[in-house]
Amino acid sequence: MLELAVLALLSESPMHGYELRKRLNTVLGTFHRFSYGSLYPCLRKLAAESYVTADDSTAAGRLGGRSRVVYTLTAEGKERLATLLGEGGPSSWEDEMFGVRFAFFGKTDAAVRLRILEGRRGRLEERREKVRSALTRTRERFDSYTLELQRHGLESVEREVRWLTELIETERAETGRTQPPPTAVSAGLPPDLPAAPQSIGPPGAQEEP
Repeated sequence: MLELAVLALLSESPMHGYELRKRLNTVLGTFHRFSYGSLYPCLRKLAAESYVTADDSTAAGRLGGRSRVVYTLTAEGKERLATLLGEGGPSSWEDEMFGVRFAFFGKTDAAVRLRILEGRRGRLEERREKVRSALTRTRERFDSYTLELQRHGLESVEREVRWLTELIETERAETGRTQPPPTAVSAGLPPDLPAAPQSIGPPGAQEEP
């Protein structure tokens, strides 16, 4: 999750660690609060794998008289980012990972976005049914406050399912609008097939020679 976020942000511009941490907290703070303790091991790992370079010798890396390492995405890092963005399997549907993936949907292929949204909705629909079933079975065991808490959780899941349904419909509509009109070749017809003549007169009437 952190690897994807770091590579995606560095694809926009090189950054030093402090700036990168601020951007992570700004973009992903709603979903996850990152710390230096997790960020710098991740950056060292990415540098060791040649996905980023670390340079503290440039003027851009010196702020306030202190040398700061500037991290830049490499060509290998761009390929790695493309691979991560292309993944849309079950791990992308989970609570924490979905938030990170959604934050970078602008860099994600439309088909992958749709697959993640549909997978996330399916996962929440399963959760919704489990909560409903649990409420039905154990209603008598809960006091009024516990029941209200359970209902609140159920309403939150239902609200997100509705939100996801709207997003899915929008994605499908956008995909349909961006599809090019069918050509003769894509329709399986010869490209030089002439247009069918238009008949004149009532149906069944034959044209005089």
